Amino acid sequence: MSAGREQEQGAGERAALVGRPVDRVDGPLKVCGQAKYVADVAVPGLVHATMVLSTVSRARVRRIDTTAATALPGVLCVMTHENAPRLPEGGRAAIKPPAGRTLALLQDDQVHYDRQPIAVVVAESLEVSRHAARLLQVDYEPLETALDFEAGKVGAHPPKEAQGQTPDSVRGDVAPHWNAAAHRVEAVYTTPTEHHNPLETHATLAQWHGERLTLHDSTQYVYGVQTSVAKTLGIAPEQVQVINPYVGGAFGSKGSTWSHVVLCAMAARAVGRPVRLVVERPQMFGPVGNRPRTEQHLRLASDTAGHLTAVQHDVWAETSRIEDWLETSALLTRMLYSCENVATSHRLVGLDIPVPTFQRAPGESTGSFALESALDELAVAAGVDPLAMRLLNHADRDEHKQLPFSSKSLRACYEQGAAAFGWSRRDPRPARQRDGDWQVGYGMGTATYPSKRMAAEASACWRPDGSVLVRCATHDLGTGTYTALSQVAADTLGLPLRCVQVEIGDSALPQAPVSGGSMTIASVAPAVQDACRAALARLVELALGDAASPLYQVPHERVQCVGGRLCRRDDPAQGESVAALLARHPGQRVEARARSQPGAEARAYSRHAFGAVFAEVRVDRDLGEIRVPRLVGAFAVGRLLNEKTGRSQLLGGMVWGVSMALHEHTLRDPRYGRVVNANLAEYHVPVNADIGKIELIVVPEDDPHVNPLGAKGVGEIGITGVVGAIANAVYHATGQRVRELPITLDRLI
Repeated sequence: MSAGREQEQGAGERAALVGRPVDRVDGPLKVCGQAKYVADVAVPGLVHATMVLSTVSRARVRRIDTTAATALPGVLCVMTHENAPRLPEGGRAAIKPPAGRTLALLQDDQVHYDRQPIAVVVAESLEVSRHAARLLQVDYEPLETALDFEAGKVGAHPPKEAQGQTPDSVRGDVAPHWNAAAHRVEAVYTTPTEHHNPLETHATLAQWHGERLTLHDSTQYVYGVQTSVAKTLGIAPEQVQVINPYVGGAFGSKGSTWSHVVLCAMAARAVGRPVRLVVERPQMFGPVGNRPRTEQHLRLASDTAGHLTAVQHDVWAETSRIEDWLETSALLTRMLYSCENVATSHRLVGLDIPVPTFQRAPGESTGSFALESALDELAVAAGVDPLAMRLLNHADRDEHKQLPFSSKSLRACYEQGAAAFGWSRRDPRPARQRDGDWQVGYGMGTATYPSKRMAAEASACWRPDGSVLVRCATHDLGTGTYTALSQVAADTLGLPLRCVQVEIGDSALPQAPVSGGSMTIASVAPAVQDACRAALARLVELALGDAASPLYQVPHERVQCVGGRLCRRDDPAQGESVAALLARHPGQRVEARARSQPGAEARAYSRHAFGAVFAEVRVDRDLGEIRVPRLVGAFAVGRLLNEKTGRSQLLGGMVWGVSMALHEHTLRDPRYGRVVNANLAEYHVPVNADIGKIELIVVPEDDPHVNPLGAKGVGEIGITGVVGAIANAVYHATGQRVRELPITLDRLI
């Protein structure tokens, strides 16, 4: 596969590929419709399943009348709690997050939330299965329902943990410094329930081969699905293979194993044929997770100059009564700014709602809105410029973990972002800048996201034509993983890009972590690099021991691979092509496998990416219409392995920040818990007309400690900072402080 002539040159004829804006190697397949997503996979004998979801939030199912559905020609099976196969431990054997969830697998008659799966219809065609699903008649016995967030706060409970940290933290003593402060701000900020809505909805194809199960599943964690499905069904993980080479967006929603995956496998076994189940768009607002609602109480205090003297951040977040899941909104408050007295807490409000899950920048996106808004309010109270306020309170080290940062170029982000935006032209007085009927405001916020890394494995195998196959069970969510790993492999091996093939998205491949938390490249790329180095070393050893090779008995350190040729470093003319060498050794596999994982540096440094976002907002003074004509984001994210795909991720994050600030809100009927805007017409996300000019600055940063390639994740940091910057700009434009998302015109009237 060629990605352009300049990408086909040898390593000795061009600069390194890593870091360059290389076109996506999978781009031609996608634009030509040749990349097969799960809903595109077809196998002989395939039939179709449709989930039937509950229409109440808490009840007991008295009876499901399937008569009309089973009478339809083409219907093969209607599976309910009355006839579904019994599973080990009642279907509760699945591992806990991040791979598994408390699933609804038709093991009892209980309904715990709106849009819970209560039946599955299997038919010869998709049309018949969906028609039959709508013919089921369900009789419910209503039960007492907990839906009121405010009432639920009375019984709120602390979570067991917060992404590996304690849910509460105390540094210093907040109370006396709060009481003695020159300036104080105390406010409550709320963020709503939100849903992911990737372009590709969830889908699963299940096919049994005796006691072995093949799953094509739109997941961002094939190993997690393999493990949790096997445990739920009571079979060995080796009996389950999960395949998903292409993902049409995920954003955290596909990082867990949800009910439909196991239900599809159960249906396939029941009818004895391969079954495909595609989650319909309205069903995406039910049993596949969401960002939970939060209520955040902040108290910030400073001295007369604006130095922080006390910070308290208390979070209440909704969760399901059947399983705890925490939105860790206060974690960033522990480390982002310098302050000796900081207290944070998290509490969970259990409601009869679906189990929440990770959604792009979980915790940081919601928490940064509250913290950046509160800091802006404190800057106003202290009479300090918001940018100057952040510089005054810049943290040179992680004061929570008491560790140095592996790298931190935040000051450069502030400087470059402010200069590009024209921050110095900002009138410090609110509601003073006008352009005709538009009130104009400038706001800013700090962006941050942890730079995570987990253990991963990869293999590299030389093929007879001199190309290399690189394999790893990671994923490409549309982020450019195929391309970035190809660049790393090509540079490591001294090959043209067209001579590298990357195979991912299969649990039969070397193990990789969930593709989430902005850690895919940081985790997998070092493993690919190590595997390729080892494979190259074995190839060189083959040449050095081959009497027919021009490199016979040449010292190993004097041999290199350039453009698909092994040659002497001091005499490149002396050598041969990799293909020629391998042709003399037919049938001999030259391959290597490597494992890469964090070392002592993970405990010696606090690892984060940082950035600064500046927003211009315009508010129609008569209509309250809000527009964001201009955003500037400056980010320090270590080394970008691919400039084009990396910038694309940052831009996408900033667009999502606009969406979160002004548009997204899942609306539940407070009486019945039903989602009333379960579609893309009423669940608002930005269209092209909603997004103005976005200027993106990538601040150069060298980080030798974050991972061997110096790369920090860029998938999520783009959201953080944007929401707070827009909220602060709205205040600067209007003089009205909006502390509840989304910021819609009704909140300004």
